[in-house]
Amino acid sequence: MHREKMNGTKSHGAFRAAAVLGLLTVLTLGVARAAPVHGIALHGQPKYGADFSHFDYVNPAAPKGGEARFAAIGSFDTFNPFNIKGEKAADIGQLFETLMTASADEPFSEYGLIAESVEVPEDRSSVTFTLRPQAKFHDGSSITADDVLFSFAILKSKGTPFYRMYYASIAKAEKLSERQVRFSFVPGENRELPLIMGQMPVLSKKYWENRDFAATTLEVPPGSGPYRVERFEAGRFIVYRRDDQYWGKDLPVNRGRYNIDRLRYDYYRDGTVALEAFKAGAYDLRVENIAKNWATGYNFPALEKGLVKKEIFAHGMPSGMQGFVFNLRRPLFQDARVREALAYAFDFEWSNRNLFFDQYTRTRSYFDNSDLAARGLPSAEELVVLEPLRKALPERLFTSEYQPPVAGDEAQLRANMARALHLLQDAGWVFRDRKLVNAQTGEPFRFELLIDEPTWERIALPFARNLERLGIEMRVRSVDSAQYENRLRDFDFDMVAKTWGQSLSPGNEQRDFWSSAAAEQPGSSNLAGLKNPAVDQLIDQLIAAPDRASLTTRARALDRALQWQFLVIPHWHISYARIAFWDIFAYPASVPLQGVQLDTWWIDPARQAALAARKSSGS
Repeated sequence: MHREKMNGTKSHGAFRAAAVLGLLTVLTLGVARAAPVHGIALHGQPKYGADFSHFDYVNPAAPKGGEARFAAIGSFDTFNPFNIKGEKAADIGQLFETLMTASADEPFSEYGLIAESVEVPEDRSSVTFTLRPQAKFHDGSSITADDVLFSFAILKSKGTPFYRMYYASIAKAEKLSERQVRFSFVPGENRELPLIMGQMPVLSKKYWENRDFAATTLEVPPGSGPYRVERFEAGRFIVYRRDDQYWGKDLPVNRGRYNIDRLRYDYYRDGTVALEAFKAGAYDLRVENIAKNWATGYNFPALEKGLVKKEIFAHGMPSGMQGFVFNLRRPLFQDARVREALAYAFDFEWSNRNLFFDQYTRTRSYFDNSDLAARGLPSAEELVVLEPLRKALPERLFTSEYQPPVAGDEAQLRANMARALHLLQDAGWVFRDRKLVNAQTGEPFRFELLIDEPTWERIALPFARNLERLGIEMRVRSVDSAQYENRLRDFDFDMVAKTWGQSLSPGNEQRDFWSSAAAEQPGSSNLAGLKNPAVDQLIDQLIAAPDRASLTTRARALDRALQWQFLVIPHWHISYARIAFWDIFAYPASVPLQGVQLDTWWIDPARQAALAARKSSGS
């Protein structure tokens, strides 16, 4: 998901992840199936049969070896990625395997990982997992049903609020044998639940049961994944080493993946420093999230001489939503007319032309770049969903297509400003002494945009100047990454820049994004603080969608409801990843639906030797 912001190279978060953007999707088995199966899918059967040997987008003969270096921004103080405290070490989540794993070339399918098989009854009221006997933690202990049940209980009770929302429909968890567990679901349609439980990370009960799971820790917990922490220095670097004894290395879902022996992350103060370090050869690969950098930041001799490559990799995933987010918990932003008005002061066209080198498309939907995005007026199928909720939804949802304001030139911007001022006056704001003030209290209209990266300033300051023309003062405040995360967890901000990633099969995670319950839960993703009963019902209906057609209809209905709430000032998106890397890597020819999978890349010994020789010769 693109952000015009430097987060450092996502690398092995892409090395493991991109398989799941946000942990999302929906289950339909197509036919009744109670017997154990190797995988489950959205609508019908999974692409890969029980006898598959590897995913199509990997090179099963990829050589193992080498070290790859990446950048991270800020610092870290914990190896527990599952609670809300502290700053997580880069890519620490890769230590912990899940019951099942997703393929990247399907909208959503999962195949057995820790679980060798899965059973789902015809009524989809439960899911049963049978664990592989060879599955082990890094301390050599076997993964058992007790570990699975412990993981579920501890994540739901002491993990981030996401898990409480995600597991809200699990009625019962029970041990059937040492290697078999069953999760039973609350009544009602929720076809995603078997896959949700397949995504659950399995933690060591023996290790965690006598430790404070809610605390930060720099003691490395035993995981069960393909890498272990080899060494680290808190806040400065961390090195992961591929485990030659990894129990799952020969599974079909892992063949051709996790090819690099060592993954090193060095921490940098900010993105500008990190880019210069890359150009100096201090690390090997970066996913570029800033258009200006991509256009002009790599004009250096190593690129000109072919020592560094710049490549783009297209994908078929929804863009999600990135934007300036209003905190509706603040009285200043509780009037939708105010939120709508401020959007007229953001000139995307100017920013795209002058800051982004025309690389971006304006975002208007929470599911752009997919068939889930709402377009035009509601269809007949959407109206069936929306009409019963009409009283709790803006009337314009039924009569107009949402579009963010367009400027493009000074004349249009002036017209936008006039429209904004009209909306603000309707909401009770007036001009006095060149300042916008509340007509009743005389309080000036001022607020703070909280950022954690200097790169946001070049985007925010032109926005602030436009707001100043309306008599509004927007202060741009930059804080360090730790303070930023703490303030977001506590909803202690007026406005922030935020991205919500989306999958091709949205479902239960939408509760964490938009539900009324999540609005009051510190650490949730409902940063806007939205509380709307119609949106709550639309989320429930989306989760209960029985097939792809109804899921698409209900996603579009939810999209419309979110658009007309004016929760964000939408930003921009691209439908590809931008990656710069020193010429030591090779990768499969095929890029799957969900985009480039860095965990399928490998280090090419010949290229690495050639690069080293050219560097040493001074060329």
